[in-house]
Amino acid sequence: MKKKSSKNHDAGYFCRECGFESLKWLGKCPECGNWGCITEKPRTAHQTSPSLLQKTYSEPVSICDIPGEEKQRISTGISEFDRVLGGGIVPGSLVLIAGDPGIGKSTLLLQALSEISKTRGEVLCISGEESVQQIKLRANRLGIKEKALKVATETNIENILAMLDELNPLVIAIDSIQTVQTSTINSPPGTVSQIRESANIFLALAKASGIAIVLAGHVTKEGMIAGPRILEHLVDAALYFEAGGGNSFRILRAVKNRFGATNEIGVFEMRDRGLKEVKNPSAIFISERPPNISGSVVVASIEGTRPILVEIQCLVTPSSFPQPRRMSMGIDSNRLALLIAILEKKMGISFAGKDIF
Repeated sequence: MKKKSSKNHDAGYFCRECGFESLKWLGKCPECGNWGCITEKPRTAHQTSPSLLQKTYSEPVSICDIPGEEKQRISTGISEFDRVLGGGIVPGSLVLIAGDPGIGKSTLLLQALSEISKTRGEVLCISGEESVQQIKLRANRLGIKEKALKVATETNIENILAMLDELNPLVIAIDSIQTVQTSTINSPPGTVSQIRESANIFLALAKASGIAIVLAGHVTKEGMIAGPRILEHLVDAALYFEAGGGNSFRILRAVKNRFGATNEIGVFEMRDRGLKEVKNPSAIFISERPPNISGSVVVASIEGTRPILVEIQCLVTPSSFPQPRRMSMGIDSNRLALLIAILEKKMGISFAGKDIF
């Protein structure tokens, strides 16, 4: 009897948008709901893993016998960044920072690496999007001149691992996860399979070596991290870098953090010489509020461990429609309906025939 060929052991289909896998082709992805995004998996070129990442068997041990001391976190020298991370970068952790193009991810990483190199030693910045000359131009603009800050342009993960034979960095920044690729996967950079495998390699590297690795990531037009959803599950912390409070202000927000809270935010202002921390975010959110005006109120909100003052505006006007409009931005519409019902019932204020914005 002939043995069944094993050439098709990796045959199957996956979704280019979310990474969902299926044994057969589907017109619509059942995970993300997109049409025409199911494609056949590329065949992998089976190669041996780098020696640094070779899996070794370890016997189970009692949890009581494991040393319980917490490793000292690595301060980025940027207090707003450290706040979002929960006090600094944990050695051996994998962190993802995602944001729109031009939002300032590369600038934030370069500034953080520069501050770390001043006090903790050698760090490494690897870019797949910029040449070393372009990185140098940004460093000149930011006033960065630390010798312990090493930079390189590389997209091949095997070459990146080879660099570590000569270097011993405390922190590595990869800019970006969508531009690197491994030779073990026969597909171009940025594809779901490449991003998933590359992230797995960086995760294994971080855990095996104790090196903290920070990945920069792109986002889709819907504001989601580009690539498979498993990317957010693999990393120890997932941070979003987004615009807020004007064109020059940036907000760093944690959506996942195994070593800290996920409701902390860091506020920055983009200036000519890089990102500057905003110590008092409340001053931004209420800076343009005119005094003694109706329909405006300042309320205190808790973001993580600090209170932040924000302004809420409301406009009530006679409606020209049979069914008055009730619209809200930044406030849940069901919460708005509840507040209106309470005001009508308890305060005797009628909103019949009134549009509320």
